Amino acid sequence: MRFSVNQIGLYGGFIENYEEAVAVVRRCTQSDPRFRTLAESMMSNNTADKARTKYTFEALLYKPLDRVTKTTLVLHDLLKTTPAGHGDHAALQEALRLSRSFLSGVNESSQCKREVTLSHGLRRQLIRDGFVVDVSEGERSLRHLFLYTDLLLCTRFKPATRGKQDQYRFCWFLPLASLKLRWSSDHEPDTRLRLHSVRNKMYVLRQQLQQHAGSRGLMVAARTRRKLEQTELMLFTQSPFYRLELHSPSGKSHTLLFPSLYELEEWREAIHKLTTQNIETVPPDLLTLTSACVKLRMTQQPPLQTSNSVEDKAQDSLRGTLNVAVHSACGLQQPACVYVCVEVDGHEFYDKQAQTHTSVHSINPHWDQELTFQVDGAQNLRVVCVSQSDEHDESVLGKTSFRLESKSLSKRWRRQTLQLGRVEVTVSLRYSPHPLEPPSSTAPHLPVFCVPIETVAQQEGALVPHVVRCCVEEVERRGMDEVGIYRISGTASDIYTLKAAFDSNLREAVHRLRSSEVNVVSGVLKLYFRDLPEPLIPSELFHSLTRSLDIQDMNARLVSMLSLLQSCPDTNRCTFLYLMHHLQRVSERQHINRMTPMNLATVFGPSLLRPPVAVNLSEEVVLQVQVVFCYLQCNNLPEAQISVPHDTEDDDEATHTPPQRADGLGQLGVT
Repeated sequence: MRFSVNQIGLYGGFIENYEEAVAVVRRCTQSDPRFRTLAESMMSNNTADKARTKYTFEALLYKPLDRVTKTTLVLHDLLKTTPAGHGDHAALQEALRLSRSFLSGVNESSQCKREVTLSHGLRRQLIRDGFVVDVSEGERSLRHLFLYTDLLLCTRFKPATRGKQDQYRFCWFLPLASLKLRWSSDHEPDTRLRLHSVRNKMYVLRQQLQQHAGSRGLMVAARTRRKLEQTELMLFTQSPFYRLELHSPSGKSHTLLFPSLYELEEWREAIHKLTTQNIETVPPDLLTLTSACVKLRMTQQPPLQTSNSVEDKAQDSLRGTLNVAVHSACGLQQPACVYVCVEVDGHEFYDKQAQTHTSVHSINPHWDQELTFQVDGAQNLRVVCVSQSDEHDESVLGKTSFRLESKSLSKRWRRQTLQLGRVEVTVSLRYSPHPLEPPSSTAPHLPVFCVPIETVAQQEGALVPHVVRCCVEEVERRGMDEVGIYRISGTASDIYTLKAAFDSNLREAVHRLRSSEVNVVSGVLKLYFRDLPEPLIPSELFHSLTRSLDIQDMNARLVSMLSLLQSCPDTNRCTFLYLMHHLQRVSERQHINRMTPMNLATVFGPSLLRPPVAVNLSEEVVLQVQVVFCYLQCNNLPEAQISVPHDTEDDDEATHTPPQRADGLGQLGVT
């Protein structure tokens, strides 16, 4: 290798002639169609992986200099791993000196390598940069990523020390030509517990920093600030949830992790835009390119929120509880299963993102799901709408970001429609400022089974519990033609597994729901109503409803029964009406599924209505079935309101106002 480096001066003549050679190539390409055809079809065989890569003539002319830069990098790595007492150490030092000296002379005498023209007349320039987490052999490392016109450069950032400026060390690069991208969620089951101790430590350190602010303990404050920065860097490295996989045609692959789906999509869009321009990669001078990062970078430091002044953003940021109710979306080009991801910024003590459950396959998805954030220093809200296929491949339909202004937010709900590209998402926001408690290890997710329905509805901010809506939507998606739906039960173990999922994590439950047998889904819905501590129709109405059955005139009977229904609590009434409308739609397919209104009333009657005290079980079952059957016969049931209204006119400052009851029952009739 030393002999090769000693002959490196032979490249000098080639480098000096580079600009003239490029000019000749351009002239020949413009004047001779045959030469232009030849230039456009130039291919280079990579003997290492048998891949064929397309290059311009200019790129091929640059390859000899690229060989020198690679040799210099190899010498540098060899020298680092060679002991000082080794016989080759001195020879390696001399070879590295000669190689660097040659490259330094090239830097001074020519700018051609930094101004190599890419295809379409473009020149290499920095498009975007930022800090990401690089995954290699299972290890996570903080890296500074640079996106250039034709390549992606990953570097290790070395902050300035005494007498030295910031430095970057080369890690890897990938040409953008034909680069394939794939992203996915990377949620690990133990992520929350794993990060709890780190967040708790950050919270304690920031409390200590606030205590020392303005006092004489400057040394203590400086040490605390350094610990806080180190802890947040650890959290930044360990907490990313979203994975971006990069696959090069040469077979090289790298994986990057991002804490924000919004940020990942910005990177993916920027890279994808460049990969579709068919720009041939000019082999880079990696030493020069890496050294230039200090001057070219647009992001100076890792995103450390908590290391800023303890009083920063105090006047214009949010500190307290932020509620975001995600209602619906429209503008989809085709039906899809969709979820919405909401992200907030600020300090890292608390969860900064949450997602709705995945909607049923629809062109106008609805969620009416309330997401709650504990925020400290929040100034911006990001919303991302994501489509999920049956194979669980995900694609972003649109995204947006807007500023949170404490002056325009209050304890009253504020409804607004957000434009996410072609998609519109309707949300409501509410903000309650208050001092924050230390971060908890787990979010207080309360169970939904065997819990009063009013409690479940209150914690979900809805009138119809999510478990009811999700099961109904899934049955209507793929179970309406299932023979014996609701009469034939699914496997008991699968039903109780799905029940446990709803009791622990709604998003995971909906994920399981999509792949469960439809009879398991219907079994979960029946189990929910059967396990309610109090029946859906309050027991005190049992005798009044059974007396209504004695009214001979059908319309008069329905008026009486609907009047009694109006006396139910809002959540009970809306959930019952929602279920009745669903069962009516099921019975409309009775010629296929064999489930008549009487069959459905027989299945659900004993679960929905119970007497205060059981006296004659067989007689009471008959009455339960007849009451539900009578409701199913009504062809003008009032529509069910599934969510609490999120509007500023009618909403109380601290709690949701129940929906107004309709005075009129409308025109009644029987089917």
